[in-house]
Amino acid sequence: MLAWRLRRQFVEPAGGGDAVTIARRLCGVQAQVASSAALAVAVRHASPRPGEIEDALWRDRTLVKTWTMRSTLHLLPVDEFPAYRAALGALRFWEKASWQRGHGVSAAEIEAVVDAVPRALSGRVLTREELVEAVIEVTGDAHLREALTSGWGALLKPLSFLGELCYGPPRDRRVTFTTPADWLPGGRGEVLSPEEGGARVLRAFLGAHGPATPRMFDAWLLRGVTPKAVLRGWFGELEDELAQVEVDGMPAVLPAELLDDLLACPPSEDVHLLPGFDQFILGAPRDLEPLLPASARPKVSRAAGWISPVVVYRGRVAGVWEAKEGRPVVELFEPVPEHLLAAETDRVTTLLDGL
Repeated sequence: MLAWRLRRQFVEPAGGGDAVTIARRLCGVQAQVASSAALAVAVRHASPRPGEIEDALWRDRTLVKTWTMRSTLHLLPVDEFPAYRAALGALRFWEKASWQRGHGVSAAEIEAVVDAVPRALSGRVLTREELVEAVIEVTGDAHLREALTSGWGALLKPLSFLGELCYGPPRDRRVTFTTPADWLPGGRGEVLSPEEGGARVLRAFLGAHGPATPRMFDAWLLRGVTPKAVLRGWFGELEDELAQVEVDGMPAVLPAELLDDLLACPPSEDVHLLPGFDQFILGAPRDLEPLLPASARPKVSRAAGWISPVVVYRGRVAGVWEAKEGRPVVELFEPVPEHLLAAETDRVTTLLDGL
């Protein structure tokens, strides 16, 4: 299964044709750390090109950068954005009293933000500071300044989920925001129901990160807080096209059309260096022992949600690494073939030099 995931995710071999194709297969590339996102694409790319992600975001507009899964920044193919918007926008976590208390706003205030941001951004590309002032001007509520400027943009994330906000091109190295309706080719794209959007996202996830259970999918999507009835509905939508297998003794599913490919996939014997926040790790349960030994979890899944760069051998996390003076330096938990590790270290060094 792990070898099959490596192949499906363009890790083994590195067969992704371009950044959009790779982001599509992975169900987005996490982009909290821009250099990690760039390397996640580069290690999977048949012919990586410096600046390709920036071109896709700001010149071609074939990728969009916004908050999606787990309320973290991702790069998504523009034509897939409507499915993620439909699925996530229907969950409306910001309407929970516990979320509002945690962010120091009332229900009326978050409702005002959700209403004001699209109006403030209409036809404009604004820095965060400019957007805050524009929202205060629209709402007349200066109390929102502190909530809008603190943290990691928590009050803006509902707008991303609703498809009303995305990143714009940087201005003087500062982040900007705009509306998908203004920025993306075709505007906000096709209108999908939550059921249609959820089924599309689930189908894509199972094709790259399967076989999986509803719990696995939910952990990747929203850290385990998606209502169980919603999950049952999405899995039910795909029931006729899924096949059941066992993962670690548990029943799991994947697209039936991929079952023969999974069963025929040979074991992996290669070594791979994957960046921090890589989808190969994020798309799998942290307690999946064949992937991540229990003793290694604290080194990989660290404080404040940090996911370390990893050394993968035979589909299993065998160590972690960090770049020092432009070259990976590894800390191994398990032995790996030295010649394979040396070759992969040289490859990733070249990729790092080109980022």
